[in-house]
Amino acid sequence: MTIANKVVLVTGANRGIGRALVEEALRRDAKRVYAGTRQPWTHSDRRVTPLALDVTNEAQIQAAVESVEALDILVNNAGLQPYDDLSDRATLEQSLAVNLFGPYGVTQAFLPLLTRSRGAVVNNVSLLALAPLALVPAYSISKAAAFNMTQSLRALLAGRGVSVHAVLTGPTDTDMTRGLDVPKVSPESVARAIFDGVENGEEDIFPDPLSASLAESWRSGVAKSLERQNAALVQPELVSA
Repeated sequence: MTIANKVVLVTGANRGIGRALVEEALRRDAKRVYAGTRQPWTHSDRRVTPLALDVTNEAQIQAAVESVEALDILVNNAGLQPYDDLSDRATLEQSLAVNLFGPYGVTQAFLPLLTRSRGAVVNNVSLLALAPLALVPAYSISKAAAFNMTQSLRALLAGRGVSVHAVLTGPTDTDMTRGLDVPKVSPESVARAIFDGVENGEEDIFPDPLSASLAESWRSGVAKSLERQNAALVQPELVSA
């Protein structure tokens, strides 16, 4: 899977990693980039088509599907990261609505197009899918669920020729992490690494130095081995040496 001459859709495309992904797709000569945003947004490059796309809004998702004629790569990037202490159920429900059910709904809606192109789904989850941060527990829970969904879709869609990638992002210098006092990497470097991972066929993409330091232990660990064993029950041809 290369980005050149492909049609890409990025959710949460107006800022942070999403905006960097739009620019990186253009730099790699994408044929068309659909930029899904909650607020009106414009771009000077004629290859960019803005879409009104709140991932929690079913009507907007369906309208977006009707506007997109073909799709090769769907990047589920839109996300919500509240600071909380799990005392408010509504905060957890909102995080799940955006970070889990959002990418689920968008993926299901665009699946016919992705199946036709034998395309790719890229879900930007987080390192917190592997271990929670108590400052953002609702976010951590929702990202863990989104990662599990990604792994499930990977097994279920393999037979249709659709690849499914998880991006396990560490702290990135965006509005979402403004209140987090830790070393951060640039959205541009993360976007480059995400598309590098897609082009290299990496199931799980570790796009920054912190996450990359865990990549080898994850890929050779018991959890990844169990994922492969379970996937083989759905698609026996996925069994590998």
